[in-house]
Amino acid sequence: MKINHLNLTVTDVAASRAFLETYFGLECRAARGDNFAVLFDDDGFVLTLMKGREVQYPKTFHVGFPQQTEEQVDRINQRLLEDGYDVKPPQHAHGYTFYVEAPGGFTVEVLC
Repeated sequence: MKINHLNLTVTDVAASRAFLETYFGLECRAARGDNFAVLFDDDGFVLTLMKGREVQYPKTFHVGFPQQTEEQVDRINQRLLEDGYDVKPPQHAHGYTFYVEAPGGFTVEVLC
């Protein structure tokens, strides 16, 4: 059995969608204005975004985007940094990893 769908409630669907498309290659295949979007990755995983007024995920909640190499992790980190996101350099922890606060109120981990 494999999980193939996740719904995130976000404060800004358009900004969350643009972030996920720009940095992680997700593709929006359906949307209802600024209230709902359906994104797909290249493996068929479905990520839906629903607008909520107040979003408060637990402190440790995050969505992970694994990469194949440390160089890919570094490239994403550098691109986010250049685009003004508050990201720390990747570190070797449970993998080579860093976290970023995504627009819309959720955290993303990039790792290999």
